[in-house]
Amino acid sequence: MSPPVDWRRNLVALWFAEFTAIFGFSFAFPFLSIFISQDLGVHNARDLDLWTAAAGSVSGLAMAVASPIWGVLGDRFGRKPMLIRSMVGGAITVGVIFFVQTPLQLVILRFLQGATSGTVAAATALVAAETPRNRVGWALGVVTSAVALGSAVGPVVGGLAASAFGLRLVFLGGGVLLMIAMLPVLIVVRESPLRPRDRSRPGVLALIKQRPGAVRALAMLIGAQGLVTVVNTATQQLVVLKLIELVGRAASTATGLAFGAAGLSSSASAIGYTTITRRVGYVRTITLAAILLAATVAALVVAPSAAVIVIAVGVAGLLYGAIVPATASMIGLETPVEAQSTVFGFNASAVAFGFFLGPLVGGGIAATSGVPNALAVTAGLALVLALLLALGTREPPTR
Repeated sequence: MSPPVDWRRNLVALWFAEFTAIFGFSFAFPFLSIFISQDLGVHNARDLDLWTAAAGSVSGLAMAVASPIWGVLGDRFGRKPMLIRSMVGGAITVGVIFFVQTPLQLVILRFLQGATSGTVAAATALVAAETPRNRVGWALGVVTSAVALGSAVGPVVGGLAASAFGLRLVFLGGGVLLMIAMLPVLIVVRESPLRPRDRSRPGVLALIKQRPGAVRALAMLIGAQGLVTVVNTATQQLVVLKLIELVGRAASTATGLAFGAAGLSSSASAIGYTTITRRVGYVRTITLAAILLAATVAALVVAPSAAVIVIAVGVAGLLYGAIVPATASMIGLETPVEAQSTVFGFNASAVAFGFFLGPLVGGGIAATSGVPNALAVTAGLALVLALLLALGTREPPTR
């Protein structure tokens, strides 16, 4: 009989692995528009908007389709192999962008990256499976802090590296970081033997239906997670395009600072939002955050300088950092323990679809009507999110 898995040791290794992996992704991908413009020679504004939308959205579409498949394979063959697969897939597809010569080649690699990576979902599943039930919430918060910190530091370092060495080497460096991220998983992380599925238990939908109103609440919350991802990714793409218009070749550094500010504020918000939810409740907290997010995105329409954009993006990160973990916590509280993995799998697909749709909406509208109009539409989507949260969700049961 094998000794029990040390979940704390797993968690430490996975924290470093996820920090390094997300650092590797955010080290490179915030600068796609600049790479398409400066390295691939797409200077026409409309063409740049369209190729930015395609490159930004196609990975989300691939991930939305592939995530359920990888989830089934993870239940069958183990979650650790799926995490290693996601990091190797990400390392190869990110690093090979170094050799890209045309926008079409970039779009193809982005599609393959979405289909083969997905480190956050894989790490979350592994932590949730190996951690004692009474410590799962805290453990997932630790993983979230690694993701937020990597997202905050990566764009800053990547922006500076892009200015010094060029974006091609930044993508190559991102691939190397993802390969390094695999090492603690391969060497340190252990997984318990898989147990055969008990087919005598009720199905997932039957378990959820045992809680009145849970199906509707979960549908609204999963939809909200997808919609807030649309708003966030569209805003990120449009911020880069606006910075290119304002500061030209200095956009790499400004983009890194803006996304770094968003990552830091999002990390702080993810830790502190529970103080507010304990006082006013989940629904009021996330609804107010969505309204303020709409106002912040609307302010970007008339932002006169790069400094104002950096501040506004930092505020948007603060609000995004409250909405995402709060709605995820509500999903966890609404879902029976036996159905957690399946429900969060659907949630991961919704988020991935948001990654596909957001850049497509933002870039498509920017190409036809201009960046300011695209930002205005994105602000409107944030207001729709606030309406969905206010009218479609409920305070989750806490026991």
